[in-house]
Amino acid sequence: MYNETDFDNIDIAAEPPTEEPDRQFYFMAKCRVWVREFEKKNSRRPCFFTQTFGCQMNARDSEKLTAILEQAGFLQAKTEEADFVIYNTCTVRENANNKVYGHLGLLNAYKKKNPHMKIALCGCMMQEPTAVSKIKQRYSFVDLIFGTHNIYKFAELLAVSLNSDTMVVDIWEDTDRIVEELPAKRKYRFKSGVNIMFGCNNFCSYCIVPYVRGRERSRKPEDIIKEIRFLASDGVKEVMLLGQNVNSYGKNLTDPLTFAELLEKVEQIDGIERIRFMTSHPKDLSDDLIAVMRRSKKICNHLHLPLQSGSSRILSMMNRRYDKEHYLNLAEKVKKAIPDLAITTDIIVGFPGETEEDFLETMDVVKKVRFDSAFTFLYSKRTGTPAASMDGQIPEQIAKERFDRLLKEVQAIAAEQADLLVGKTLPVLAEEINRQDDSLLTGRLSNNSVVHFAGTKEMIGTIQNVYLKEAKGFYYIGSLQ
Repeated sequence: MYNETDFDNIDIAAEPPTEEPDRQFYFMAKCRVWVREFEKKNSRRPCFFTQTFGCQMNARDSEKLTAILEQAGFLQAKTEEADFVIYNTCTVRENANNKVYGHLGLLNAYKKKNPHMKIALCGCMMQEPTAVSKIKQRYSFVDLIFGTHNIYKFAELLAVSLNSDTMVVDIWEDTDRIVEELPAKRKYRFKSGVNIMFGCNNFCSYCIVPYVRGRERSRKPEDIIKEIRFLASDGVKEVMLLGQNVNSYGKNLTDPLTFAELLEKVEQIDGIERIRFMTSHPKDLSDDLIAVMRRSKKICNHLHLPLQSGSSRILSMMNRRYDKEHYLNLAEKVKKAIPDLAITTDIIVGFPGETEEDFLETMDVVKKVRFDSAFTFLYSKRTGTPAASMDGQIPEQIAKERFDRLLKEVQAIAAEQADLLVGKTLPVLAEEINRQDDSLLTGRLSNNSVVHFAGTKEMIGTIQNVYLKEAKGFYYIGSLQ
């Protein structure tokens, strides 16, 4: 494993290994030599800055990028005025791309001041040929571009880029590879994301993820369990199992294992006190999974179950492979089995062809399910997806008016749901000092709600019983018990 590797004793004069992850360890050692030479010339070590755009999967990838840079000897900087800046990009919505372009304009000014500066771009946006072409033409000062499929090669690509004066581009169309035991630098010492699978096979008509993340690839259960055991031994109390559709975990394994069965294995790991997972697709949510969640003493009382639309007609156009009645029945079944479960969701407004009647079907589901929280989005046309070329694109003014109505309803219901817990004392994982008031701590309930309460920094990373005094929309004010 990487934490047992002596990088200074790797012979970088020899040919690089062909097997992974040893090959990447070799290039980390090679980068360390470059860092030492930089330090001799500049009387300081080089510093780096990472910026993550997008989902928890990207955040976990960025933890690996950060760890590799630190193993190479770089120091982490707090701003983008650094010697090496890497953006881990998202492309689910168009504004995510625009954010990256805006940031690149800022980096160009910094680079003109710092001749040592290197700029790297990776992640989902880099799997879009049009985006890469635009960067090559308009942002030629970028030094390194790579995508989602070869992110494990970062140390190797870093070594090439550090010794090159030209742009390095390494984009793969797809892969079936999963490289284990690369380093990762956790944001929190007491909780961690754990990838259990990569890619997506669902091909929702509005979504670009299957095109930029590739087909589903499940990690071997023994590798997942080994990683979580290591995390537990390192003080982690909460793990978040990550995948584009965790409910379909294990289908491509030589010895298939269901997601429910994997959860039961994770439950047995000593030291792990909380288990979360994201994201669940309604078409694959099994009775076995519901039963495991009901029995579990560690799985959190939270299920993120994307709806996207309440109209069966629109769901069919979205290629979601369930209808309104199926979703409503599923939500009812889950709530009956686990009465204190919080259900959160994703909803898209303004999908091509959406009528007022379709929108009212969505509002009906919201009122019936009574989501504890919902991420609401205006439909964003993504080039290359079937929905982008559909007839009936909704005018922005109409979509925005519907979005505002939906948001108002979602927030009103969420506030009512939050009020149900006021007056109760519940366990809270203390996560950090409150950013507005350093006399308070911020933590999360099992249902993923945020709680602010008076406490000391020594409590961070521990589970405390907190009395919920007041609900403030999407968070609580509490006091220690």
